[in-house]
Amino acid sequence: MFTAPHVDWAHLAPVAIVLLAAVIGVLLEAFVPARVRRTVQLAFTLAALAGSLVAVAALWHGVRTSGGVKVLGGSLVVDGPTLVLQATILVLAIIAILVVADRTETGEDAFAPSAASVPGSDHEALARRLGLQQTEVYPLLLFATGGMLVFPATADLLTLFVALEVLSLPLYLLTGMARRRRLLSQEASMKYFLLGAFASALMLFGIALVYGYSSSLHYADIATKIGSPTDLDTLLLVGSVLILAGLLFKVGAVPFHAWTPDVYQGAPTPITGFMAACTKVAAFGALLRFVYTVIPGLKWDLDVVLWTVTIATMVVGTVIAMVQTDMKRVLAYSSVAHAGFILTGVVALDAQGVSSVLFYLFVYGLATIGAFGVVWLVRERDADGLVLGEATHLSQWAGIGRRHPWLAASFALFLLSFAGIPLTAGFIGKFGVFSAAADGGAWPLALVGVLASAGAAFFYVRIVVLMFFADVPEVEESGEPAASTASVSADDAVEPGTDVELATPQGAAVATLVEERPATTVTTVVRSEGLAAVAIGLCAVATVVLGVFPTPVLDLVQHMSTFLP
Repeated sequence: MFTAPHVDWAHLAPVAIVLLAAVIGVLLEAFVPARVRRTVQLAFTLAALAGSLVAVAALWHGVRTSGGVKVLGGSLVVDGPTLVLQATILVLAIIAILVVADRTETGEDAFAPSAASVPGSDHEALARRLGLQQTEVYPLLLFATGGMLVFPATADLLTLFVALEVLSLPLYLLTGMARRRRLLSQEASMKYFLLGAFASALMLFGIALVYGYSSSLHYADIATKIGSPTDLDTLLLVGSVLILAGLLFKVGAVPFHAWTPDVYQGAPTPITGFMAACTKVAAFGALLRFVYTVIPGLKWDLDVVLWTVTIATMVVGTVIAMVQTDMKRVLAYSSVAHAGFILTGVVALDAQGVSSVLFYLFVYGLATIGAFGVVWLVRERDADGLVLGEATHLSQWAGIGRRHPWLAASFALFLLSFAGIPLTAGFIGKFGVFSAAADGGAWPLALVGVLASAGAAFFYVRIVVLMFFADVPEVEESGEPAASTASVSADDAVEPGTDVELATPQGAAVATLVEERPATTVTTVVRSEGLAAVAIGLCAVATVVLGVFPTPVLDLVQHMSTFLP
């Protein structure tokens, strides 16, 4: 006789709202008139995410009291870490979508008018003249967010894999939809897809090996089986390493980080911010649950793997970021280094490690979305005053702090938070994960993390000095450069590959490598609808508030940091 499954819709509400809204968004794309489609999609997307956040808040007290509940036959777990991670993802997604929806003064957003057209073709030119807009990005973002909400809540390996694909496939598409530098964007999308498919295959093979060992896909059953040694322990160990490889790929840890700089650089900048913040939160949530609930019995076997990956991630991300000349690649390798910092809290294997990682993910996500929001607004403008693509070469940011002090100050704040400077939220986050690692016996990791943070401060401060202290000529908003000075400006025409020095009042020099770009372009901050400015302001305020008054959030997270077995 067929027995109907019991579905606890109340505890599934946050996920169900977002995924149902994604399906409805596809229907809106088909039936809503084009002239109002963007407004309807944006309002509907923000309403769905806000509704899901309200559902998380409604579950908060009950889960905090009961410790959590398993739903869908134990496939998903709704406990304290699940709700914290889901709330973090939703808050970051709402802010990121403000940047995604922003349009410049010419009415252009970050996405190609026809993503399926061949770059440079007549079809693409026609789509641009007609003013077509790719509003399907909103249901794609909802599908990705829905997968992210499921990912850290999974309690069996099959659901883990399904959630991974649900969050990844929309991102593969969104990465290739940039309005400018179309070939670079499509190349990034292809690399992300191929490497992501390879990582998914590794994870699937690991799931098969673990299932062969334990005869179960549920985390609790696997953990119980690990407590009873058998002749198949090698099968378990290899399978666990392969599953960790799939998860470490999503967080961008070395040696699974090769996709990160290319994808961050090629993707539409608002999508890069969304992906860099929200995907990292979801992936670290899934990694935390797997490490803390499934493989504690393999601690002595897997410690060498996790320690090696953590150290390599911090060192490689920091060192390579120092020699980058593209802003988005600097932030990409910064993201790799931060993945290593967060891994120090994961390796701690205690409650303090969980709470410190949860707090770090939130503050890092805020600074990341804000930073990429600023990058989205800093543009090239040609001699005719036409707005071009983002000015991502470091030399193009010289002196921008003088012309646009508030925007540059916000960007400097995010960089200082990345560096872990006191009175910023980043300092509290780093202090928490390093303290957890030291208390958990992993003090060498904390030491390497502190040294890597000191090294990372170099390239963050270098950008701040470049923005505020580089001696460059003033640039009129009309796009015409002012009279030249004796020093070389970021907007002067130089031969590609030429080393130039930007003099500072202190006599120091900020050396950069000037890439090939039109000699007639200047750097400016584009005027837009203001949605990105709102997002940047929210992130900046939160970065300061959580750096000065972190205690309420830390206490809230600490009381919700226990995983349900």
